[in-house]
Amino acid sequence: MLAIDGSLLDFKRLDLLAMQESAVHRLDPRAKVLTTLVFIVCVVSFGRYEVAAMLPFCLYPLALLALGDLPTGYIARKVMVVIPFAVMVGLFNPLFDRQVLLQLGPLDIWGGWLSCLSIIVRTILTVAAAVTLVAITGFPAICEALERLGMPRVFAVQLLFLYRYIFVLTDEGGRVARARQLRSCGKRGQGLRHFGPLLGHLLLRTWERAERIHMAMLARGFTGEVHARRRGRFGGREVLFLLGWSALFVALRLYNFPQFLGLLLTGN
Repeated sequence: MLAIDGSLLDFKRLDLLAMQESAVHRLDPRAKVLTTLVFIVCVVSFGRYEVAAMLPFCLYPLALLALGDLPTGYIARKVMVVIPFAVMVGLFNPLFDRQVLLQLGPLDIWGGWLSCLSIIVRTILTVAAAVTLVAITGFPAICEALERLGMPRVFAVQLLFLYRYIFVLTDEGGRVARARQLRSCGKRGQGLRHFGPLLGHLLLRTWERAERIHMAMLARGFTGEVHARRRGRFGGREVLFLLGWSALFVALRLYNFPQFLGLLLTGN
């Protein structure tokens, strides 16, 4: 019960962070969404053996963390959640790709290890950029920005409803877990065979509550449009933010700056 409630409060913290009033928070969401999209495209376009060339891209999420006054530890914990999945994706690469690409003394580095590390680095960078974007913008504002950029309204509304339904599901899950704990007097309950009906009951409760929420929205004049807390204007600051970061990303993608710096330091 405490774990579910704690996870819900921890997840809602992203919405609270998006209500701050820093310079990057006040930028139009469309500029931040487009910049993050360019960042992700540049990161995922690297070759499977390129690792060091992606490291300078850490500058973008770190700069947003500093400019937005975001808690680094909290964002890092969110990013670490997906690292095991990235490890599972690239775990078997060394078994199928044993081509020796590097030699560190007597140690041969296979291409499979480099491609596995490349997958992990890509995952960390893209997830860090996405989580930071939500923390400085807010998910409703992101949905509105996607709609204003050309996404069909029905898709934007569905994304927003999916995001909100997570909170409904987690809240009802906390209620069910609390009721089960109180009725079992601190014991383990009645065994795993009762978890199936429990999950079905949870689905029905969240479905009914979501319908009540939707009826309340219709009663308050909801017409299917996404409304963010602040509606930005795409001005000069947004153009400078988008073009400046995009130019940096393209330059980092076209030129291997870590390799250039290594050659400069070694003189080779």
